[in-house]
Amino acid sequence: MAKRSILIVGGGTAGWLTAAYLARFFDLPRNPRLSITLLASDEIGSIGVGEGAFPTIRDTLRFIGIDESAFVRATSATFKQGIRFDDWVHTPEAGRSSHYLHPFEPPFHGDGHSLVAYWLLQNEATRRPFAEAMTIQNRVAEAQRAPKRPGEGEFTGPLNYAYHFDAARLAEILSAQASAMGVAHLGGTLTGVGLNAETGAIDHVITAEHGTLTADLYIDCSGFRAELIGGALQSPFRGVKHQLFTDRALACKLPYDRPDVPIESYTIAAAHEAGWTWDIGLAGARGIGCVYSSDHLSDARAAEILAGYTGGRSHDVNVRSIPFEAGYRPASWVKNCVAVGLSGGFLEPLESTGLVMIETAAAMIAEMFPLNGPVGAPARRFNELMAARYDNIINFLKLHYCLSRRGEGFWRDNGDPASIPDRLKQLLEEWRYRPPSRFDFILDLESFAPFNYQYILYGMGFHTDLSPVREDFPDVAEAERIFARIRSFGDRAASELPAHRAMIDQINAGGAYA
Repeated sequence: MAKRSILIVGGGTAGWLTAAYLARFFDLPRNPRLSITLLASDEIGSIGVGEGAFPTIRDTLRFIGIDESAFVRATSATFKQGIRFDDWVHTPEAGRSSHYLHPFEPPFHGDGHSLVAYWLLQNEATRRPFAEAMTIQNRVAEAQRAPKRPGEGEFTGPLNYAYHFDAARLAEILSAQASAMGVAHLGGTLTGVGLNAETGAIDHVITAEHGTLTADLYIDCSGFRAELIGGALQSPFRGVKHQLFTDRALACKLPYDRPDVPIESYTIAAAHEAGWTWDIGLAGARGIGCVYSSDHLSDARAAEILAGYTGGRSHDVNVRSIPFEAGYRPASWVKNCVAVGLSGGFLEPLESTGLVMIETAAAMIAEMFPLNGPVGAPARRFNELMAARYDNIINFLKLHYCLSRRGEGFWRDNGDPASIPDRLKQLLEEWRYRPPSRFDFILDLESFAPFNYQYILYGMGFHTDLSPVREDFPDVAEAERIFARIRSFGDRAASELPAHRAMIDQINAGGAYA
């Protein structure tokens, strides 16, 4: 009976999530034909660029076998119901500020009624913001309420949600789960890679602590260093800085002033003159980071912006500088090596796409891994799917920037048609006359649904003109009744759901899932 082996190089979220996912998928404790080993140095920490997730993480954690309550307690996690974008549309002036929400809950659909068209046909001067009109989640999140109630069970609730969490602690809980499922953990440092002289594939890796290690499949989770896929195999990196300009972040954590401070259940993304600042509420602290383009902003000015946002408190804590290059490797599976996480690509912290792509890669490797035959057989299909996902995420992220009417150079440059991908330009032209629909996208190549695009488009004030076909939407009275019901249900949910802080405190006290 042929036996196959997988060696994962690097820990962190990418390495340990992949290890745990594969161990669960292949039922490793009862599978004599497969071994999984993870090599990671305790000295090399997690990058931790972002501490937010997308709702897919709930299915991933459930599949791996981690209890939601254990996850929340172990990672200082809180609930995330979306992202609030502050001042992305206009530069604030004379006290004028604006924001919109990108919630995780899809827009409400009535019986046979798509409300999007009816919202578009309302008076722009008096209609409610898109997310507020289309879903109760806007009301719930703005009221600092949790997306679920005590007793509703693990990973379930009336509203769609993800989490904010401590990235280093997530790696720890994933490590424990993977090890419990039979993944062998070797503490050590990679010092060399040997290639097969005939095939060019990886023949072995060399470590300071364990000598030479071999495997059938090598998974590169070594972060930006990309020691296997980039260093040894020289798989090219495709930079997209001409489309996504941000390339640095200054990140810090600020403790709360008191333990009962309310916690927002969305990420705050506050635009500034050359990028944006994230603000994430964990159970014990806020994670804050200033993301910016070094072509448009000096490091010193970025520190000033961070200090201004934090009221000067960033001067009193450790601030990490995190450089990154937006882009990906079109060939992230080469011969017997596949890259997961930062070694395969990273775009920017916006919309938590880094973790989404780790989840996607782990699931695809599990489904495609050849239990017999050439281990590199899935490479072409894997690369096609991953590259298409990266390209589509680039479109989605660029959408946030290119519609802005802010006047600073960074934002003006983002509106330059030369910086907008051709596919996105084509879609924007079509969306002038109709809202985004499912036929604009191929599901297996997307990380975001059509309604995610709608929330950004109409939150940013994009104009879709349906006035010439107004008569095709005659059920105005019924639509208005549904809009009123959404408002009513939102008010009711905001009063009946527990405060976000109270729900998190109850989970940490061990009571919410009883």
